[in-house]
Amino acid sequence: MRRKLFGVVLAVCIGWFQAGALTDAAITTSPEVNGQNQTSATLSCNLTNPTFPVKGHYWTNNGKIIDKSETNSDELYIEHEIKKVDYHSAGLYACVFLTEPQVNATIEVKVPPHVVAYKRSENANEKDKAVLTCMSQGYPLPTDWTWYKLKDDESVETAIVNGSDVKYEMKNTPNKTMLYVKDLDINSDMGMYQCQGTNQMGSDSDKIQLRVRSQLAALWPFLGIVAEVIILIAIIFIYEKRRKPDEINDGRATLLRTTKTKMSGKGTPTEKGEKVS
Repeated sequence: MRRKLFGVVLAVCIGWFQAGALTDAAITTSPEVNGQNQTSATLSCNLTNPTFPVKGHYWTNNGKIIDKSETNSDELYIEHEIKKVDYHSAGLYACVFLTEPQVNATIEVKVPPHVVAYKRSENANEKDKAVLTCMSQGYPLPTDWTWYKLKDDESVETAIVNGSDVKYEMKNTPNKTMLYVKDLDINSDMGMYQCQGTNQMGSDSDKIQLRVRSQLAALWPFLGIVAEVIILIAIIFIYEKRRKPDEINDGRATLLRTTKTKMSGKGTPTEKGEKVS
């Protein structure tokens, strides 16, 4: 008797769980956006079998609530329009329905990476180390980074492989790559470098100009100041030397005129001490 009663209770519990599973809330989403083929998109979510009434809903992008997407509507079908699909708008979108329990679903908006150089040009001294940096934006982030040394016509010369040469070292994260160029040589290392990021949607790249200065470059400003001082002293010396004879002659002429004036004012003395006018 107890076994029969246990069996009846077990069957009722299984049936209850099956019925609950069939009536669980579910969200149907569309579409999965591929930025290679779409310039705009309309995301949609359709909620079915909600356990309790819907008291509102909103959209998020990469975990942040999208402005003006929150409403108190009880609608079970909602949309969000993306006017321009690019690296700015790419990411993880989610529609959230405010019911008990709260339910949500995610839609991915994918685009090729957008790679930009942190600095368009980098300057370093010979024998020192240079660091070239590139950043990536968009979703998904690059899964692979590659650096190239370009020829003068900016065609690819050499793909730089991390660890293959003591001169180069690469440090990568999903959104950034850094290339260290060590023991710089003014003849072989100066030039254009290209960074390239790749994800499942495609690739993008940017370029950085590396300029290598001579080891004497730091002395040029000092030498320039010294040269200016020397030239200035030479000019002053020449100027003073040229005008000195003229100043001496002018001084003698002034002395003679002063003496003559004094003598003419006193007159010529006589034997009795009288002045002759």
